[in-house]
Amino acid sequence: MAPIKRSEFISAALAGNLPDDVTTKPALHNKFANTTTPQFNEKSTTGLTEYTGRFGQTQLMHLLRRTKFGLTQADLTYFSSMTLDQVVATLLTPAATPSPPVNNYNATTPDTDVAAGAPWVTAPYESGTIDAYRRLSLKAWWVGLMINQNHSLIEKMTLFWHNHFATQMATVNDARYSYKHIALLRANALGNFKTLTRLVTTDPSMLVYLNGDTNTLTNPNENYGRELQERFTTGYGPNSLYTQSDVEEAAKVLTGWKDNEGALTTSFVSANHDTSDKQFSAFYSNTVINGVTGAGGATETDQLINMIFAQVETAKFLARNLYRWFIYYVIDDQVEANIITPLSTIIVQNNFEMVPILSALLKSEHFFDPNNMGCQIKNPADHLIGVCRQFNIAFPDSSNIPNQYHGWQIVASMMLNLAMDPGDPPNVAGWPAYYQEPEYHELWINSDTLPLRNQYTDGLSGSSGITSAGVTLQIDYLAFTSALSNPSDPNQLIADAAAILSPNALGADETAVMLNSLLGGLTNPAYWTTAWNTYVSAPTNQTYINTVLSRLRPMYMYLLDLAEYQLI
Repeated sequence: MAPIKRSEFISAALAGNLPDDVTTKPALHNKFANTTTPQFNEKSTTGLTEYTGRFGQTQLMHLLRRTKFGLTQADLTYFSSMTLDQVVATLLTPAATPSPPVNNYNATTPDTDVAAGAPWVTAPYESGTIDAYRRLSLKAWWVGLMINQNHSLIEKMTLFWHNHFATQMATVNDARYSYKHIALLRANALGNFKTLTRLVTTDPSMLVYLNGDTNTLTNPNENYGRELQERFTTGYGPNSLYTQSDVEEAAKVLTGWKDNEGALTTSFVSANHDTSDKQFSAFYSNTVINGVTGAGGATETDQLINMIFAQVETAKFLARNLYRWFIYYVIDDQVEANIITPLSTIIVQNNFEMVPILSALLKSEHFFDPNNMGCQIKNPADHLIGVCRQFNIAFPDSSNIPNQYHGWQIVASMMLNLAMDPGDPPNVAGWPAYYQEPEYHELWINSDTLPLRNQYTDGLSGSSGITSAGVTLQIDYLAFTSALSNPSDPNQLIADAAAILSPNALGADETAVMLNSLLGGLTNPAYWTTAWNTYVSAPTNQTYINTVLSRLRPMYMYLLDLAEYQLI
């Protein structure tokens, strides 16, 4: 089959008419390029054997693109002298606990319990209006953490767990609970999956979201008992054969848990607990969890978690979710045999500790297989947080907290418009791009979101940037270009910029457009060199600045609008 040109792919994606074999394991960039090799229905046959090939710039860039939001020049400088083992060890080092979000909204709606600039996360619940502003504050704060991430992949994993244990801030309707939930995910992002599942089960935000707080002896509620199995642990794969009876029995085990709004904690109310014996199906080896009276009834929850995590399907479900997050969305029989099954063995052998699991995946031959590079469509966080980080976009600092948070809120609003509202995925299943077959990540691109992606990067590239309520976000192309290896050489400038901004080599036609039409390189190669060197000799001369920017802006806007920029 002939490769699909970029224009053909975008048209097909917008119409929902991608060929069937596009959904097999491809070198996906060939969908976008007018090239003849390789065919993009090629499949990777590699496995979890540790990668021993060359760990050079290409491999480092791929690793950082998948584990951070946006590949930056600063990241490349920091990691470039490290071995693969050292890079992965650094990525898997937990980050420091960040300070909590603060009152940035006092000028708009005064919060009588929280002073301007002070944390609100333990303050009394105020009105619904105040809570709505606190939720906006929380979303902005979270975006700020992603933009200002350190060398750990903690932010990428926090978002992974938010998609895995999905809750909705709007439904929980208490920003303090939602903050505790996000803080819980971050604190355990590189910890133990089983421990995190147990903590999430009685987390106040989850109790409210899935009605665990109303699950009592006289009024049983199956919501969390069902989602615990279907969405959080054993999953919905062909061999995950839990039954409706298992859902009902799990709900009985979980009766009695209650959130405490005043203390922002949970408690176990023994009078609300079903003390009968709970009989589970053959899928769980006909396990019986004996009813326990009094305060000891809370221990039944631990027994339930132990029973669920004794099933190999729980390890396989985690393996599949990690695979779709870090590598690719198609899991066929070959991937199941070469990656999912052996990774699930590693998961069980390491008792669900995430660091050795992630280390095995991120250092595998399969991860560095060329067929798995540049083949994911960016989610909105990768796209928007990425562009902010790649170009080191300046945000207001903490000397003006309302403006600082508003700058982050601008990005959060863009993410919402691109169908990835931080804190509010569509439902308990998370974002459809990670579970909705057969499209999966192709769902990120449609007739609304693709033009918006280009509109946002065009706006950030423009001479006025994107301005809202007195805060302007704008790409500084002079600073970005100055950090490249040899910006006076138009060929080297384009090569360096494309290497950072695109995971796949650009086609000759794209390069020619940027060289000839934008920098004048083919028809007059000395033009750009002279213009840049003249600017460098007098970097405050506005005429020289304008001359250089008049060439750089359209060049970068063209590059950021390319389909290649939508990939990692």
